Amino acid sequence: MSLPASFTPVGKSFRFDLGALRIRYTFDSTDSATFVVENGGGLAPDGHTEQVSIELHEIRPGVFLNSWREATGATVSHLEDFGTGKLYSNITVEGRLHRFVGAIQEA
Repeated sequence: MSLPASFTPVGKSFRFDLGALRIRYTFDSTDSATFVVENGGGLAPDGHTEQVSIELHEIRPGVFLNSWREATGATVSHLEDFGTGKLYSNITVEGRLHRFVGAIQEA
């Protein structure tokens, strides 16, 4: 996607497609986001919704490092490249690390 120089994901919603795991993710602010699990891929129940505190850091224009901890204790770290529409995701659930590469689309 073509991005303006001042791009920010804040205030926007995106679909994170990681194959079996699909999430609708809204950046509520620079330190808060809400997600809805569309397809949990065995890691989360379909339809689960949660608001999380995030750490969002811009690495370079259009590329962000985003991380959070969920109520279940699961931890998530993303490298989100909005310019190329690519997402790199590391998720730890019950002590097991899951790595994904997928796509980002504005919802």
